[in-house]
Amino acid sequence: MRRFARIVLAVLGLMLTAGLVLVAVVAIDRSQGAGRLAQIATLRVPGRPGPDVDAYVARPTGPGPHPAVILIHEFWGLRPEMIAKADLLAQQGYLVIAPNLFRGVTTDFLPSAIYNVIATPASEQNQDLEAIYAWLTEQPEVDAERIAIAGFCFGGGASLRYSLTNPNLAATVVFYGQVVTDPEVLTRLPGPVLGIFGAADSSIPLDEVRGFEDGLEQAGVAHTITIYPDQPHAFVTDVETIAAGGAPGAAWGEMVSFLEQALEPAPGGGVQPTSASPVADDRLTYALRLAWSHLFETGHSH
Repeated sequence: MRRFARIVLAVLGLMLTAGLVLVAVVAIDRSQGAGRLAQIATLRVPGRPGPDVDAYVARPTGPGPHPAVILIHEFWGLRPEMIAKADLLAQQGYLVIAPNLFRGVTTDFLPSAIYNVIATPASEQNQDLEAIYAWLTEQPEVDAERIAIAGFCFGGGASLRYSLTNPNLAATVVFYGQVVTDPEVLTRLPGPVLGIFGAADSSIPLDEVRGFEDGLEQAGVAHTITIYPDQPHAFVTDVETIAAGGAPGAAWGEMVSFLEQALEPAPGGGVQPTSASPVADDRLTYALRLAWSHLFETGHSH
């Protein structure tokens, strides 16, 4: 019995030590986030209110005003892969701004990415996105009536949540992000929705995707939901994968076509954005789902 007790205590001690080491490593990694952001961000957008928002801006060629797209990163934070996607989308004639929603932090370390999601409430995400949207509307090179939002993974859910609070957005794109299924909530969406999902994505179960689609139908929101067979979570990884074709190339092309239709001609507007999100904020469950997908499914971006 004493031997068993010693074994239990030893295991608990090892677990505690491992936990403390992990916390320390995450803290060190997060302290280095500002340096990583400084290497890729090209703009600091003033907070309204709140802290300034680090962002990357990709501008199209030719005279404006241009339609614009807010492009939101995965749960790693703003990274070079998202910068390259912004540049690629700008080639289609959009001014693209890719903000970092983790307030000074970006990472390549999975535990830090999980902490990013848990530690960043939807209210902060929406506050920062409101600052980004306001900045866009003030740019003479941007057509303020043709602003869409799109996001990948964590960013897909963030784009949907923010769209529910801003009636002036022209369109929403969700790449395998956390969904909303309540038709009454979805009626608040201001424009058409494109949803891209993978059939083999364990973080966004297919019954939730179907519930999202049914909710949009009942809410009367124009939408296209595409489920790519055999594709895991985060299958649109980078521009090289997009250029290679297959499902990533098709999904990217679907977004380009959707934005072209949704942003031409310019929709009407004039209603001021609201400030609160009506969506339940279950960050822990979603973060654990993402961790599972990024650890055990192929197609992830790290």
